[in-house]
Order: sequence, then C-alpha cells, then structure tokens
Amino acid sequence: MNAAPPTVMPILATPLAIATIPDSLQLNTALLELFKQRCSAQSRPLENSLRYSSHDDLMEWPDPPVRRLADGIIGAVYSVISQVSDITEMQLRSLKLETRAWFTLVRTNGAVPAASYPLTSWCAIYCVAAPPRDTARADSGVVRFYESRLGSMFQDATNAVMRIPYLTSHYAWHPEAGQLVIFPAALTHEIALLRAAGELILVTARIRFIGPGQQGFARW
Repeated sequence: MNAAPPTVMPILATPLAIATIPDSLQLNTALLELFKQRCSAQSRPLENSLRYSSHDDLMEWPDPPVRRLADGIIGAVYSVISQVSDITEMQLRSLKLETRAWFTLVRTNGAVPAASYPLTSWCAIYCVAAPPRDTARADSGVVRFYESRLGSMFQDATNAVMRIPYLTSHYAWHPEAGQLVIFPAALTHEIALLRAAGELILVTARIRFIGPGQQGFARW
C-alpha cells in the first residue's frame, strides 16, 4: 500500500509583494519631470556621478504627482498587511501611519549599497523608470534581497535547488516602471550595479505604525 504523501508547508516565511500603481505611465512622466527639477534645485552632485538620492522628506511634498504616488504606495501596503496579518480593517485604520521616503537616480555602472532599516516595519520600492534589461547581465540593476536565515545550513544536491518559498539563495526583483515591491524593512537588500545604458529611478518608502495610546518612536 502506498503511503500518503507528506504535507509540506512554509514556516518562518518572508512576505514579498509586487503591486502595480494605476495609471502609472502618466504618473511616471510627471514624477520624472519633478525629480529632475528637484535635482537641479538642490544642486547636489551625483555621488561619483553615478548615483543621486534626495532628502527623505518626499512624502511631505505637496506636488500632485507625489500625493498620487504616496496614496498608491500606502494603499498597497495596507492591502499587503491585510493579506498576511490577522489585524482587522478597523484596527489597521486606527493606527497612526508614519513614513519617510526619497527618490534615487542610478546611472550606468552605479549601484546602491546593501541596507536594512531599523525602527521600520515595512519598506516599499517603486520604479519610476528603468532602462531595457541588459541581456548580457541578468542581474543589472535588480533589487537583490539577501537570505540570512539559512546561511549556515549544509547544502547538497537536494536542498540547493529548492523552489520558492523554500529557496535558500538570494532573490532578485527586476524593477519595471509602474511596479512596486513591498517587504519587511529588516530584510537586507541592495540595488545591484546597473550595467544597461540609461537611468534607473526608484522611490523608497519606510513605513511604520503607532497604536492608539502609544507615544511612538524616536525619529528614524
């Protein structure tokens, strides 16, 4: 008699969500123009001429394109939390939302070093513009997420080729204009070297919530 197949389920899983901002083509055109103006107005040179990051007060900008983007990002984060948490819609909406955000412009051969964010629960990265993929370098300009939980696990021919969500290697997300990736802010990630010709423009948002009656946290 054949034994019943074992039940397999993911534990200690890390949620990662991909969302799309509605009407992103028109929105991104307006954001690109606005960001270029801010780069010129702030007169801050690109770091090594390859990367530029704005101040982290983007969520406070009154410009209509930024307000639309902020609403899209926050709405997507609420949706992700509802899918992975037992918190009710009423409870979620009762929490005070705090955000910090900035835009980053990466030119060919530029990159953003690995980072994770303390005092932050969620991180969201939105792609405003991305060059065509480099066929010679599949990892060009990807957002690379680092696996740390299983770093010390012994690997052989069987567990080295497991599928998502059991994958033990790092995970890469290819930014596409109009798409948004949402993940826990403690997850270490980086923007890999951009090998393609052109510019990669991303908006990164740090997000956390404060419950009713709580005093909040120190400034991040």
